[in-house]
Amino acid sequence: MTKYECVACGYIYDPEIGDPENGIEPGTLFEELPDDWVCPICGLDKGEFQKFI
Repeated sequence: MTKYECVACGYIYDPEIGDPENGIEPGTLFEELPDDWVCPICGLDKGEFQKFI
């Protein structure tokens, strides 16, 4: 599962963990996140994330 990083604050979205505090279950791929999902740290739009290497 590919992780994605917020370009503004460095938050890593890990699909194995999800974002349970915001209703995203573990196992949810980044591509499956709702279009209105934002970085839980800084609020940046999902479109501003990049693949984490």
